Amino acid sequence: MFPGLSGSRGLLSLRRSLIHSRYVSLENTARKAAVSRVLSEFRSICGEEGVSLGEAVREQHGKDESVHRCRPPDVVVFPRCVEEVSALAKVCHDHNLPIIPFGTGTGLEGGVGAVKGGVCFSLRNMDQILDLHPEDFDVTVEPGVTRKALNAYLRDTGLWFPVDPGADASLCGMAATSASGTNAVRYGTMRENVMNLEVVLSDGTVIHTAGKGRRPRKTSAGYNLTNLFVGSEGTLGIITKTTLRLYGIPEAMVSAVCSFPSVQAAVDSTVQILQAGVPIARIEFLDDVMIDACNKFSSLSYPVTPTLFLEFHGSERSLEEQVTTAEEITQSNEGSDFQWARDAETRNRLWKARHDAWYAAQALRPGCKAYSTDVCVPLSELPRIIVETKKDLLESKLTGPIAGHVGDGNFHCLMVVDPNDSDELQRVHLFTERLARRALAMDGTCTGEHGVGLGKRALLCEEVGPLAMQVMQGLKESLDPKNLMNPGKVLLKGES
Repeated sequence: MFPGLSGSRGLLSLRRSLIHSRYVSLENTARKAAVSRVLSEFRSICGEEGVSLGEAVREQHGKDESVHRCRPPDVVVFPRCVEEVSALAKVCHDHNLPIIPFGTGTGLEGGVGAVKGGVCFSLRNMDQILDLHPEDFDVTVEPGVTRKALNAYLRDTGLWFPVDPGADASLCGMAATSASGTNAVRYGTMRENVMNLEVVLSDGTVIHTAGKGRRPRKTSAGYNLTNLFVGSEGTLGIITKTTLRLYGIPEAMVSAVCSFPSVQAAVDSTVQILQAGVPIARIEFLDDVMIDACNKFSSLSYPVTPTLFLEFHGSERSLEEQVTTAEEITQSNEGSDFQWARDAETRNRLWKARHDAWYAAQALRPGCKAYSTDVCVPLSELPRIIVETKKDLLESKLTGPIAGHVGDGNFHCLMVVDPNDSDELQRVHLFTERLARRALAMDGTCTGEHGVGLGKRALLCEEVGPLAMQVMQGLKESLDPKNLMNPGKVLLKGES
C-alpha cells in the first residue's frame, strides 16, 4: 500500500547501525587512549609487576565458567591492599574507565567479561585472613581468600564456614553473587552469613556497610547496606573485605543415599523431613540421567532412578533420632537402597561424587563443554517443573542432567553442548529462557544462586517488574553515576 516504505525503514535501520558502530569505534579508541595515559599512574600505585597488558593474562581475566564468550579487559591490575584499590579506582573514575572486579573466575553467568573494555581489578594478591574471633564465631577475610583456604585455616579452632557452592571460590566473590550451595538448607546462603563488608566505590571512596570494625550478631540500625552489596555482582562497588559468621564443627556427621521410583516421591520425602523438624544439613536431588553419569564417572553402582543424597550434623545421640526419622519417611515414600556412610572416608567419597557432577555430565559427551543454569521455585512446585523440564530437554534433543538443592527448591540443569554447533547453542539458549520463565510462572526466580550477570538481565526485568527495576537503576546511578562498575551486567537500561 505504501511503496518504498519498507525500503526506507531498511535504510533508516542501516543508518542507525552505522552511526552506532561509529560511536562504539570512537568510544573504544578514546578508552584505549585513556588506558595508555594512565598506565604510569597504575604502575606507581601497585608496582611494575602489578600491571599486565599481556594478551594471555587479559583473556584469562575476561571469561568465567559460563558459555559467554571471552571479553578481555584492556589491562589487568593486581592491587595488594584496599588503599591501592581505592587509588586505582580514583584514577579510573577520573579517566572514565570501566572497572571489573575479578576473584577466581568461577562464576556461571558471564559476570567478569569486560563488555565495555576497561580495567580488571584482579584481587588474588589480597589473601589475608584477618580478625578471627573464635569466641564470637566470626572472621574477616580479604577477597583473595577462598572457602577451602579459610576452612583449612580454621581446622584447629573447632570452627568452619559451611557455605559451599562446589567451586573453591573467593569468599568476597561469593558475597558479590550471593552464592550458596549444598549446605544452605541448614546454614543459609551468603546473604545470611555476611555480617559486614568493606567496599570501594567507583570514585575510590571506602565504606563499611555496617560501620568500620562492627560485627554484632544482629542489628536493626538503619538501612541494610550489607545486603544491598551482597548479590550486586560488582556493579555497585568492589568488595575488599567481608566479615563472616562461623559455626562449630559438628560432633558427628552421617550421610546417606536413597533411591526413589519418581521425582514426586523424592520431593515428598524432602518436604516431610523438613516438616518433621529434622535439622538436615544437606539434601540433594539427582535425576536418573545425572545419577547414571555419576555412576560412570566415579565408578559407583547406585540404581539409575531419582536419588537423594542426605547429610545430618549433630551429636551422636541426636543423629540416631534424625536418621531414624528420615529413614521412616523415605521408606513411606517407597524409597529403597538406603545406604549409610558414617566414617569420614566414605562420606567424602559420596559427596565428591556429587561435587563431581559437573565433570560427570561433561564426560557424557567428550569434547563438549558443560554449562550450568539454575532456577528456584517453591518446594511444592519442584516435581512439576522438573518433569516439564525433562520433557523439554527430550523434545529439544539436548543433554541436560539435573541436580539440585532440593531442600531449597533450587536445581541446576548441567547442559552439555558442542561449542562449535551454532544450532545446538541456539537451542540451549531458547531452552534456558523457557526454563527460567517456567520458574517465574510458578512464583519462583530465574536464578537461585548463580546470579544475573549477562545472561539473565531481561529475565530479571520480568521477575521483579518495571517499578522495582527503576529503584535498582536509581540505586546504581546514585552509587555509580558514571556507570563504571562492571557495566553491562545485571541491569539492561543504558546498555544498548
